[in-house]
Amino acid sequence: MLRIRAIGSAGLPVLLGLVSPIGSDALAQSASESIPAVTVEAPKMSRPKPVNRPARLRSASTANASRPVAPNPADGAGGRNDTRSAGEARAGLNQSPAGQTATTIDRGQFDNRPSFSVSDVLRDSPGISIKQGNGPRDFGISIRGSNARNGFGIRNLVIFEDGFPVTQPDGLSRSDLIDPHAYGAIDVVRGPSSALYGNYATGGALNFRTRPGGTIDGVEYGVDGGSYGYLNNYLAAGKKVGNFEGSLFVSDTRGDGYIGNSWFNTQTLNFLGTLKATPDDRFTVKIINNDLSARLPLRSTLSQYYQNPFQQGCATGASAAAGCGTVKLFNNGFNATAGTDTETAVQAGLGRNDRRTIVGGRWEHDFDNATTWRNQFVFDDRNISQPTGTTSAIGDFPSYNFMSDVTKRGEILGLESTAFFGAFYNTLTASSDTRNVMPGGNATLGRLSSNLYSETTNYGVRAREELKLTSAMTAVAGIGWETTLLKGINTAYAYAGPTGVTTTTLTTGDRQFQNAAPELALLYNLNNEWLFRGRVATGYGTPQVSNLFVLPTGLSGNNTQLQAQKNLGYDLGFDWTPNNTLKLSATGFYEFFRNEIVNQATPVAGVNYSFNAPRSEHRGIELAADWKFYPGWRLMVAYTYLDEVYTEYVENITKGTVFSFNRAGNKIPGISPNELTARIGYDEFSGPLAGLGGFVEVQWKDSFYMDNANLLKAPGYELVNVNVHYKTDLVSDTFRSLNLFLEVKNVFDRTYIASANNIANTVSVAGVPDVGSTLASTAPGSIYAGSPRLFVAGMKVAFK
Repeated sequence: MLRIRAIGSAGLPVLLGLVSPIGSDALAQSASESIPAVTVEAPKMSRPKPVNRPARLRSASTANASRPVAPNPADGAGGRNDTRSAGEARAGLNQSPAGQTATTIDRGQFDNRPSFSVSDVLRDSPGISIKQGNGPRDFGISIRGSNARNGFGIRNLVIFEDGFPVTQPDGLSRSDLIDPHAYGAIDVVRGPSSALYGNYATGGALNFRTRPGGTIDGVEYGVDGGSYGYLNNYLAAGKKVGNFEGSLFVSDTRGDGYIGNSWFNTQTLNFLGTLKATPDDRFTVKIINNDLSARLPLRSTLSQYYQNPFQQGCATGASAAAGCGTVKLFNNGFNATAGTDTETAVQAGLGRNDRRTIVGGRWEHDFDNATTWRNQFVFDDRNISQPTGTTSAIGDFPSYNFMSDVTKRGEILGLESTAFFGAFYNTLTASSDTRNVMPGGNATLGRLSSNLYSETTNYGVRAREELKLTSAMTAVAGIGWETTLLKGINTAYAYAGPTGVTTTTLTTGDRQFQNAAPELALLYNLNNEWLFRGRVATGYGTPQVSNLFVLPTGLSGNNTQLQAQKNLGYDLGFDWTPNNTLKLSATGFYEFFRNEIVNQATPVAGVNYSFNAPRSEHRGIELAADWKFYPGWRLMVAYTYLDEVYTEYVENITKGTVFSFNRAGNKIPGISPNELTARIGYDEFSGPLAGLGGFVEVQWKDSFYMDNANLLKAPGYELVNVNVHYKTDLVSDTFRSLNLFLEVKNVFDRTYIASANNIANTVSVAGVPDVGSTLASTAPGSIYAGSPRLFVAGMKVAFK
């Protein structure tokens, strides 16, 4: 339960701030579920006085009579009537910073449907693109195409959970640990954001918010099950007792997978606890742990995908069906002297066995009601064993992250002000091995291929000022400065002859980057219906140490000349809310990149090569609509248009000699120009069928290029999903509510591509570029097929 003292009746709109382009009514309804508990003591000093303007009267339709009216986006963060405390203002910087293009996906948008992974929920935000990664819940998440060019994991955006960073200092995030059942809301912050979030935030940021204990207020048990052996048992428990509030989420998820060799078994624990030790001091503890055991199929070439999209009949290499992906493994585990054996993923036993553990602590101290000091520390350990192809990556990656900042509400020259200043330090030191995989099954390991010792350190400061110029206009200015240190020693091992005499080759890297990122934004409330946004901001992202030691061939070598990427972006948009039944949001953006880091596959399966494209441009449009056009009916739309091109880039390809090709004007591979999610649904709010509802959802992803020369395209797709659900309160001393649903995904059983990594262009001996049909059959593969038609049913019971 959210308790606010000495704030007044405007407290709820103030906390919600700039509401998301989607689900504004649902956001207001579940504010007490999705915002961590905040208690603000009576002020010890005078607060900035809000500028009071007459509130607009709204008429609620029958369908919305039981729902709170959503606040106007002008209220709260940076808007009129902004009476937030300093602590509330600080929390808002991870949710919807004033001036930033942002969306909040509320729990009400995914609580009545199967939520296996982030793919099921993040599509409700414009600007978001999702592709299947190397594991069941491992998805590449892109904001404005930021991560579409990467082969695995999440890059070019920063991820938080309840304000705690879950992106490691090397810029890598993974979505394996995310079970959407745990969350009350997800904040999507779009556009260059390094002034506020630092290194790697060239695309923006995500903040996942778990439900506070007082919102759960008891125990909830749920189970989802469906096609291909999918089963997820999960439990959420929470309570607020006195000055302590805690919530615990646990889940056990497993399935056989719809592609050959893709079964999985993963367990997740997520804890959030807050203690109000004194009227001025709050302590918060965050714990996340995820264990993953999964088998992993090989990615297909486009030709193999058309032959055998789900890689069936691939148990053995000798008698494998057409279209099965294979790898060549050294019989002796170290070189080709003893020959090689061609094996499928099932034969070799390819997969992942990983653990991720995150422990964080936060202390917030209020000097007075207008000034809050926050200190936060996070330990994040990623432990991996990943035989995903011809080699296996093995290593432990412990990291430490410390942040300290002060937020102050006050006045400057009589104008309402919110000032923020902070410093940070984070570091990761690791020694990781790459070992050859041998024939024999069960991912038998051969000898060491390479060892990488790496150190990544970031430290810097950031400052921000939000100033209310008039009752209708707010200006935002911010800047971040950061130093990044990358150190690495890569030892490549070579084995000669049948006895395996060893030679080693050392490549060292010692790079230092200094980056600064300013931003400016302006918010203008024309009236109670229109909010206009304008913003210019910068972002930066440094390479990972591992990027410095991979050649285009996929072998170890010197790639230490890689530079940091930087982007300058312009946003212009508006939110239109004429009444509580309609919300329309539109944003146009134009971003200029220098030295953009682009990844592409190499001839070694699972190994990617990184290079800098000197200049590129990203531009696009983001649209979102939420329209309750008739009692009980609701239409939600999220649409993104992207046009991203190289403006300066000459690619060199070696085939006996070096051939150069000018890629200026070509589309950047991996970027789908059009993506749409549209959902129309009906829910009965009264009568004997109250709680019964359903929806039809359409997903459209346009075709996109897979290579720098724009010779080969991955086909687009359209999918239809259908859902029926029922939720009711229970009259019982034990049970509180029951929630049931059934969903059919991909109703028309379309075969489509869920993931296509960028591939390298090739040339013939004469220097003529190979055509698309050749690239379509060139190993290694880059494609995972999407799920065929599947059925998922679920049940959730809440106990008192």
